[in-house]
Amino acid sequence: MKLNGLGTIDRPHTHDPQKQDPMTFSTSEPSGSATPVVTTIGATASHQNRTLEMQLIPEAMARAHMHERRREADMERQALRLLAARRMQRRAERVSLRARRALAMAVMQ
Repeated sequence: MKLNGLGTIDRPHTHDPQKQDPMTFSTSEPSGSATPVVTTIGATASHQNRTLEMQLIPEAMARAHMHERRREADMERQALRLLAARRMQRRAERVSLRARRALAMAVMQ
């Protein structure tokens, strides 16, 4: 019992050109007939490229996200180093001022 050419249990109908049965050419048709030979190699290749690109989008997005996070972490580390350097500079200035005062007091006596 065949249902309007929709395929059978063993060979279900599919829209994917790679999964379809290969076309068989009739021998009654002359070899130089006007019907062109249709190939779907280009269409299939572009479809596969699109599919591959679509599959690689999340990976590219993750790579861009990690690059951005790394840049933020580097900027944060640089800001922390700048704060530490300013803190040490202020401490050095206070120590220098204390040493100058102590030297002045020693000279005055």
